[in-house]
Amino acid sequence: MTIAQQLNIKKFPFIVKDSDGNRIYFEDSTGWWSKWEWVDGKVIRYEDSKGYWVKREYAEGKIIRWEDSNGIIMDYRPKTDVQKAIDLLTKEGLLRDGKILKN
Repeated sequence: MTIAQQLNIKKFPFIVKDSDGNRIYFEDSTGWWSKWEWVDGKVIRYEDSKGYWVKREYAEGKIIRWEDSNGIIMDYRPKTDVQKAIDLLTKEGLLRDGKILKN
């Protein structure tokens, strides 16, 4: 049962906003709904009644990681020196399946 159904809402669209004016819930007359979670004016999570969702992480006001229910992941976080070394060894063909290869 949706929120509008629970509250016996008859006028659509049914929209709920937080104290900052950000939309946190939307529902239409068909029962389709979507909701958002906000931090510091930025959406950190979105989901809807069809099962689609998105998660976002921010640093210094910019998106550093984005992931959705379709399996798409975009990661812009800075890499550690170890991660950089692993990437280089893999690129050079010196590391495969976590094992260092010898020539």
